[in-house]
Amino acid sequence: MSTSSPPSATATDSPPIAAAAGQTDPDRAGLTRLGRPRLDMIDTLRGLVIALMVLDHVRDYFHRQAFAFNPTDLDQTTPLLFATRWVTHLCAPSFVLLAGVSIFLQSIGGKSRPELSRFLLARGAWLIVLELTVIVFGFQFLWPFLFLQVIWAIGAGMIAMAALLWLPRPLVLAFGIAIVAGHGALGGFDSAWLGALAPAWTLSMRPGVLPGIEGFVAYPALPWIGLMLLGYGIGPLFVLPQARRARALAALALAMLVAFALLRLASIGDPSPWRRMPDPLFDALSFLNVSKYPPSLQYALATLGVSLLLMLALQRLRGPLREVLLAYGRTPLFTYLLHIYVVHAAALMIGVAGGIPAAVFVGILSHPREVFESGWGLGLPAVFAVWLAVLALLYPFSRWFAQLKRRRRDRWLSYL
Repeated sequence: MSTSSPPSATATDSPPIAAAAGQTDPDRAGLTRLGRPRLDMIDTLRGLVIALMVLDHVRDYFHRQAFAFNPTDLDQTTPLLFATRWVTHLCAPSFVLLAGVSIFLQSIGGKSRPELSRFLLARGAWLIVLELTVIVFGFQFLWPFLFLQVIWAIGAGMIAMAALLWLPRPLVLAFGIAIVAGHGALGGFDSAWLGALAPAWTLSMRPGVLPGIEGFVAYPALPWIGLMLLGYGIGPLFVLPQARRARALAALALAMLVAFALLRLASIGDPSPWRRMPDPLFDALSFLNVSKYPPSLQYALATLGVSLLLMLALQRLRGPLREVLLAYGRTPLFTYLLHIYVVHAAALMIGVAGGIPAAVFVGILSHPREVFESGWGLGLPAVFAVWLAVLALLYPFSRWFAQLKRRRRDRWLSYL
C-alpha cells in the first residue's frame, strides 16, 4: 500500500516579511499559531498534494488491481494507471520539505530557539504515537499492527530538528544534502552484519520487517529526515521579496530537474536504472520510473523540482478551487486523519453492499491478496469519481477546522 501524509509544522512569517513577499491577505489568508499572516503559497501547494494523497489512498482501497501488482511495474501497468500513481509521488517529499521550511519560518517568526526545540520534540513524539495507534487502526481497522510510514518519518525528523536547529543553518543544509545524495550508496549493505542492531537499520535506512513484530517499516526515517533538513536549509528563499523568491525557486526547481535528467541518463542515483522500451511512450515512463522506497536521489530531484514549479504556478490560482486547496492545506494533519477513516469505511460499506465479506476489509495490510481474490474493485474512471466524492465530503470539515484554528489559539489545536 502506498502512503503519503502531511507535514506537521505550521508555516509562519513575520508581518514585514509577509508584506514584502506579497503573499498574504489578512482578510482571507488566516493566521499562524503565532498570530501572523500565513504564506498562501505553502498552504496551496500543501492542499494540492493532500488532494493527490487522497487519490493515492482511494486507488489503494478501490482499484480492482491495487493489490495485484505495482502500478509502476511497466510490464503490467497502463499509461493512465502509471500516471495516477506517479503524480502521487509528489506528496511525501513535498510534505516533508514543507515541514522543514515551516520549521525555519517558525524560527524567525517569534518562537525562541528553546521554545521551538521543545515544541518540535513534543510534536515529533506525538506524531509517532499517532502513527502507532490512530493512523494504523484507520488503515487496518485492526490493532495492533506496525505500519511506519511518512507520519513516523516526519515525527522522527522533528525530533532530530529539535537538536539540529541549534546548529548554523548552512550546516544543517549541508547535512540534508549529504543524506539525500549519499544514503543510496549504502544500498548494498547487509544489515545482518549488525546483529542485534539490525532493526535499527530497518528503522533508519531500508524498508522491511522487524523481527517478532507483525507489520513493516515502509518509510525508514533517515532519507526523509534528509529532505526535512533540506527544507529547513532553503527556508530563507521563502522570505525573499516576491519577484526574487519566484526567480530563486524557479532556478532551484529547474536545476533539480536538469540534475535528475543527467543522473537518469548516466544511471546514477537510483537502484532502478532507465530501461529502454520498444514503445516510445513506455520508454518515457521508464525514464520517470524512479524509486520511492527508500526515496532515491533521482526521486527527490524529480518530485521536488515538479512541486516547486507547481507552487509557483498555484500563486496565480483564484476562485473556489483556491479556497478548497487552502482549506486542506491549512489543516493538513486533521484532514489526513479524517480521510483515512472516510476512505476505508467507504470501501467497506460499498464492498459489503456489493456482496464482499466485511472481513476482507479488516486487517487489509495483513492480507492484501484476499482483497484482490475476493473480486473487489472498480475501474480507474470509477476510482476518480470516488476520489472527487471523498474530496467533496472532506472539504466542509477541513474548512470548519481551518476557521476554528483561525478564531482560537488553544494549545491543543497546535497538535492537529
